[in-house]
Amino acid sequence: MARNIVTGNRGTTLRRDPRGFTLIELMVVMSIIVVLTTVAIVQYRQSVVLAREAVLKDDLFKMRDAIDQYFADKNQYPGDLADLVSAGYLRALPKDPFTQSDTTWLSVLSDADPTNPAAPTGIYDIKSGADGTAIDGSNYTDW
Repeated sequence: MARNIVTGNRGTTLRRDPRGFTLIELMVVMSIIVVLTTVAIVQYRQSVVLAREAVLKDDLFKMRDAIDQYFADKNQYPGDLADLVSAGYLRALPKDPFTQSDTTWLSVLSDADPTNPAAPTGIYDIKSGADGTAIDGSNYTDW
């Protein structure tokens, strides 16, 4: 087995094995791996939040569209979100991607009709019941 022979500064002979790594080389490689892993984790978490926000926006759009179609067909707003499902405007109530529940939606009721005060009020708009702030700085309940 051939070994490199290095002469020290006082004339001593040191043997150095070329097959191994120094501690400094290992520390540099480990620090690079840690930095890359940290960047990947941050990007992953941000992409998960962005995906949930996109699903929330899409769900709100679809439910608001179903409420509008219900009103156009029946000339009144639905009394409950379940009415949209039972009337066939939605297959099922979507789950809020942040609360993971379909019972946390906040319903905005319509104003009473001044020409017909006996007419029932219904759900005019829908909002998310999720606490928190979006990446753009707005609250999820304001969407």
